[in-house]
Amino acid sequence: MNNKKIKNIYMDNLYKAILKLENEEDVADFFEDVCTINELNSIAQRLEVARLLKANTTFSEIEKQTGASSATISRVNRALQYGAGGYDLVL
Repeated sequence: MNNKKIKNIYMDNLYKAILKLENEEDVADFFEDVCTINELNSIAQRLEVARLLKANTTFSEIEKQTGASSATISRVNRALQYGAGGYDLVL
C-alpha cells in the first residue's frame, strides 16, 4: 500500500478480509453487513462517476446522470489523476 495515511492494522485486516471473498454474492453479503446502504450507494456512485470521467463525460452530464455533487465529481477526478490507481484497476 502506497498511502501511509490509511495504513494501519484495521485497514490491513479489512483488505485481507476482502481478499477472502470468492464471488459476487460473497462480496454483496460482506458489504451489506459492513456498510450502511448510504455508504454502499456513495461508493457505487463514486465508481460510476469514475467510469463516466474515464469516458470523457462532462461534469454537468455526470451530475445529471448520477446525482453526484460537483465536489464528489472533483474528488473522484483528482483520485483518477493523482491517486493510487485503484479506480484504474477495476475500470
